[in-house]
Amino acid sequence: MKSIASAPGKVILFGEHFVVYGVKAILCAIDKRITATTQFLDEPKIRIKSELGNAEMDVDTPLDLNSISTRFMKPFFYIVKETLREFNEKKGVEVVLKSDIPAGIGLGSSSAACVAVTASVVGLFDKKSKEQVLKKSIESERIIFEDVSGADSSVSTFGGLMAYDKNGFEKIYSKNNLSLIIANSNQVHDTREIVLKVREFKNKNEKMFADMCKQEKELVREALLRLKENDLNKLGSLISENQKLLKKINVSTDKLDFLIKEASKTSYGAKITGAGGGGCVISLVDESNATTTLENLKKISDCFIAKIDFDGLRYLQSK
Repeated sequence: MKSIASAPGKVILFGEHFVVYGVKAILCAIDKRITATTQFLDEPKIRIKSELGNAEMDVDTPLDLNSISTRFMKPFFYIVKETLREFNEKKGVEVVLKSDIPAGIGLGSSSAACVAVTASVVGLFDKKSKEQVLKKSIESERIIFEDVSGADSSVSTFGGLMAYDKNGFEKIYSKNNLSLIIANSNQVHDTREIVLKVREFKNKNEKMFADMCKQEKELVREALLRLKENDLNKLGSLISENQKLLKKINVSTDKLDFLIKEASKTSYGAKITGAGGGGCVISLVDESNATTTLENLKKISDCFIAKIDFDGLRYLQSK
């Protein structure tokens, strides 16, 4: 028997970095997915296979996360080990990951993988609710990201649009199927390093940063209204204003600035999504300007069109 589950990646429309300091962020699940296929093995091994590499360990070997050389796979071994313990099972397990989401560019691939793997592995024994899967996937992700907020995993699990702050998340009910062009800067970035860099900026510029948090809160408040009204012109303008704040806290780069400048020529608005320092730029478009924006950006970057994924976690096959 195989258990198969998939979960979508995400973009951040508003609030990255500022969410750490109490401002709401607006996130959006996108129609690029990670699929996890899990099955029992005849041999007593835990085996993880992915496009980024393979790893395995014996079922009876105590979980020593320091012994797992591939960092991003640590949560998956944790998920399998904990599930086998929960259901008092000694069989070997193989998990195979397939991804539509480029890794390491701020599109939530690690969170989507944790959600998909959790649902897939547990699905060998039982079909858990989305709330139960979310709790376990966040727990597993904290193996490598101790301070993870849970925002990425939440939007990956439930799909659609959501507002998120330290008190949790709330769904944004909207029938808008936004079109976004995602352009990859191909600049590698370390999220933890950039978060620390922003903290340092805040500590050196307390009053300025407090004022910027107020500006971001107002942008988010306005954006929530415009999403309900489907006012793309105004929403795009707010996206561009958000980018100005991100640039002020020094998380943009020359390459990101160039992509945003080019995207802004034809889109409604463009900004960094995620930590910055590299990663991706998102541009808000519709049928009137999607083709011209995409063709322009393709000359200078790897890019693609994404829409909102309203489904979130999908069980494709389970017990």
